[in-house]
Amino acid sequence: MASLKTLYDPNTDLGDALHTNFDVDYVIDYRFATTPKPQAEAQFVKLIQALNDVGLTTEVRNGDNCAVLVFVKVASDRHLEAEVYRSRVQDWLYGVRTAAPEKEMQKALTDEPVTEAERLRLAYLLITKPKNEGGAGITPKTGEWKGVESIFALHDHTFNKRWIKELTSKYLLNSKDLVEIRDRFGEKIAFYFAFLQSYFLFLIFPAGFGFCAWILLGQFSALYAIINALWGIIFIEYWKKQETDLAVQWEVRGVSKIQHKRPEFRHENTVNDPITGEEIKVYSPVKRLARQLLQVPFAIAAASVLGSLIAGCFAIEIFISEVYDGPFKGYLTFLPTVILTTVMPTLSALLTGFARKLTDLENYETQDSHEAAMVQKIFVLNFITSYLPIFLTTFVYVPFAQVIVPHLDVFQLAVKPFAENEKQMTAPKIGFQINPDRLKKQIIYFTVTAQIVNFALEVVVPYVKRSVFRKVKEVQADRAAKKGGSAASPTADDHPEESAFLVRVRNEAELGAYDVTSDFREMIVQFGYLSLFSVVWPLTGVSFFINNWIELRGDALKIALETQRPVPWRADSIGPWLDSLAFLSWLGSLTSSALVYLFSGDGLGPDGTPWNIKAWGLLLTMFFSEHIYLGVKIAVRTILSKIDSPGLQKERAERFIVRKQFIRESIGEEAAGKAAAGGIAAGEKISRNTLEEEARPLKVHGTAEQKFWQRQPSQAETIAVGKQYIAKAAPNETKETKKEL
Repeated sequence: MASLKTLYDPNTDLGDALHTNFDVDYVIDYRFATTPKPQAEAQFVKLIQALNDVGLTTEVRNGDNCAVLVFVKVASDRHLEAEVYRSRVQDWLYGVRTAAPEKEMQKALTDEPVTEAERLRLAYLLITKPKNEGGAGITPKTGEWKGVESIFALHDHTFNKRWIKELTSKYLLNSKDLVEIRDRFGEKIAFYFAFLQSYFLFLIFPAGFGFCAWILLGQFSALYAIINALWGIIFIEYWKKQETDLAVQWEVRGVSKIQHKRPEFRHENTVNDPITGEEIKVYSPVKRLARQLLQVPFAIAAASVLGSLIAGCFAIEIFISEVYDGPFKGYLTFLPTVILTTVMPTLSALLTGFARKLTDLENYETQDSHEAAMVQKIFVLNFITSYLPIFLTTFVYVPFAQVIVPHLDVFQLAVKPFAENEKQMTAPKIGFQINPDRLKKQIIYFTVTAQIVNFALEVVVPYVKRSVFRKVKEVQADRAAKKGGSAASPTADDHPEESAFLVRVRNEAELGAYDVTSDFREMIVQFGYLSLFSVVWPLTGVSFFINNWIELRGDALKIALETQRPVPWRADSIGPWLDSLAFLSWLGSLTSSALVYLFSGDGLGPDGTPWNIKAWGLLLTMFFSEHIYLGVKIAVRTILSKIDSPGLQKERAERFIVRKQFIRESIGEEAAGKAAAGGIAAGEKISRNTLEEEARPLKVHGTAEQKFWQRQPSQAETIAVGKQYIAKAAPNETKETKKEL
């Protein structure tokens, strides 16, 4: 893996390119490898015009692999300031900000300067918002913009270098560090780091108490189970308070009310709001509910498919390790692991893809509701793959091994080629002894070994894979050059002052997008192991405490080096993951009590025979541990949140009047209705002619940043240069010519 020294060394080929972004807000990676040249050119022209029409200026450069790179920035400071001011006014009108901005725009922006995250977020919205909301309506890989591979901001490598160096030299993040993350990457990612930091600090107690319990109390301690459950409740309730405090400090409390509409949303009809009179696009809630109910068969199918695979491998592993007594036993015990590692990723990817299609089918209007629905489905899949093996050991193998193992002869086929006789593959009818350490070994694997493997897959493997692909691309280019059929190098037309910078941009264009959801998922699954099964191995907290110190810095490294710079989205909480935490904490009270009941005493449990288990005692223990009121509370809260009331309607009407009146006084009558209706209103209209008039007196001189944006001062020049790149790199239309002949 590349070290910081090798990446940021000024003597590398990139030179000073790491220290400037040429004032670029975003880069649009437009690809046309499978698109006919006329269509690619027409789509490119449409792209440039759409960007210019909303006050964005563009420059185009050549890209790799049949691609052009469109560099985008807000055309003028005046336009950016207007967008920022409108956004802040909207926040105040929706109750996100406690105080109204100064009516004099310049004074408001002087008192509270624009952060980099705020600038990038608003620029991204100008690019992607629908045209009726004042944006260019460009949505990567969808609809008419399938040629747009990605829209990404460039990394600030000067900040990244300093950020990673500071993180690796300190033990804890402070409030200043979190504010800096917010100002660079947005509140959504800042909330993740804040959560991970709080979780890490709270792990001090289960790590310390778990170590003492491991020495003094041993496994399956009722005292440990009670205190661990109490710790989980305290942590979740503390975090609820903490995320509210952070939302207030960062002035994003209630920002989820300002929803971003999904371009993919398909409405059935349009109605007028009876209170505000605004036009609302509506999709039948009955149809959506019917589609949401498909989650039930999806969950059943996922549980059946994944459960069958896990249970089958589990049975094979038991048969080989505890029944089979022939040659190569030590090697054959890895057979279930090989099956799982080869088949499980494919099945999980298929089910995740199906979950994504199912979520799209549910046709949510806003991005937040769409993400929440997807998170629910992903949580189901991860719950099965993460916890089912341990549940099988705890509640199937240990109580019923004496009954089940004699029937595992069906798996003789897996070891028959290696066995010397039938006796080596036959389970004893009587006298079988279960492995008392199986459960503990499983917990140690999932809480220690799996954490290390996952970290390697996150940080190391992507770098290796990218390096291999880059080497393969170089080899292919060399072979093509030797055969005389290679296309012109993408760097052939680069200006010397921009060459190193463009190399860096092309490299960043090949990186994957950062998904904070996957990092949240890891932490939630980890919390589940601690809540559900740490009573088996009290040192679980110690393992997670060490892991999470490394994880926080590894995630920062992943953002800075392994992925494209994320869009700095806002958020006022960790979203639906909070419900997942509460569910796992509640379920942990059931599993921990069951484990203590089954295994307390000698720690061996039922010893494979269910006859000595008193079902009524087990159920009674779990009943008294269960927080049944929590389920009722969640159900009532969910139902009430769906019901509108006269009080809520009155509040909406009053808010609408206040918004409209304030905007009428500050920015005029015409914009008042649009801004009051929600969504950031379109900024001032800046035509391409206006931009050209401003650029015409300028000559290509000044700083490197100024020169970069003056090479194509008119829309016509940008389009002409882009067409030249497309003409050089676009695939030949030999197939169409043959058809015509």
